[in-house]
Amino acid sequence: MVDRVGQSGVLVVAAVVSAVGFALVALAPGVAFWAVAGAVLAGAATPPLEPCLRALWPELVDEGELDAAYAMDAGAQEIVFVAGPLLVGGMAAFGAGRPALWVAAVLGLVGSLAMASASPSRRWRAGARSADWLGPLRSRALVVLLVALAGSGWALGSFNVFAVAYAEARPLPGGAGLLLALSALGALIGAVSFGVIRWKASAAMKAWVLAAGMAATYWLVVLVPGAVGMCLIALATGVFFAPLLSVSFGLVGQLAPAGTTTEAFAWLVTLIGTGIAGGSAVGGALLDGGASGPGGALLESGALAREAAVGAVGVTVCAILLLAARRVITKEARVTVR
Repeated sequence: MVDRVGQSGVLVVAAVVSAVGFALVALAPGVAFWAVAGAVLAGAATPPLEPCLRALWPELVDEGELDAAYAMDAGAQEIVFVAGPLLVGGMAAFGAGRPALWVAAVLGLVGSLAMASASPSRRWRAGARSADWLGPLRSRALVVLLVALAGSGWALGSFNVFAVAYAEARPLPGGAGLLLALSALGALIGAVSFGVIRWKASAAMKAWVLAAGMAATYWLVVLVPGAVGMCLIALATGVFFAPLLSVSFGLVGQLAPAGTTTEAFAWLVTLIGTGIAGGSAVGGALLDGGASGPGGALLESGALAREAAVGAVGVTVCAILLLAARRVITKEARVTVR
């Protein structure tokens, strides 16, 4: 829709509808129908801020600064991933669960309106596009890239479940939140470092090397070490992810056929999100099967190791796909017409 009518109108409408969804949940938390309806509305109408911003970067910065801009984008995203759950969790801990929903509604609405009113967003228009229904999925290289990145999302989802299970099985200050925060901190460090480092290689080459590095750190999780070792590994798991995202942002922008840039970035968000959901579901199912004791408490490292392997396999597949397709991705990125 954004590629067809522009950013501002879509952002405003989506922000209002999503805010109404949050309001429904806040006003009737005890009524299942309205709670579910509100949650569906808030999620389905989530303003496409991420794809819109990434479509704008090539027009906001010089080509030589684009990698740094994407790295900053990925780093800022990690800050949101850490601050958001902490804010909501803190408010809920003090009995302010419903106010947390109102805060989410207001922040989402204000942020979306601020972006929609910015002159770059108001001016932005996608180029002419083909009339076929495939849109950005006409690019085979882009499809491979998106499917591969779903594997990185799979690893993230699996690690989210692993962190909770690890904290239940072994004493850990701060519980699962500490491991997740360290992973996000690692991603922020990786994003900042990647924005500074000048790496002379094709984007496709960078992508598979970073994915391989991420895979190596996730295989370390399978060792299920003690608290100190686990904290260090959690930090390492994030270091390669943000740079991988940064490189992928650039590749999506290059591979997307003319007039489909925002939709391509939306597919990126969707595939990574789908991977996260899949990794969480499969990892959770494995842990349920390996749980024992009162309340299903996990007592064996073997169950944790098997769950960790789920994430490691996902990101390993990501690296293998990117390695196999690196020449095709590089070739198609060079010939894409804007």
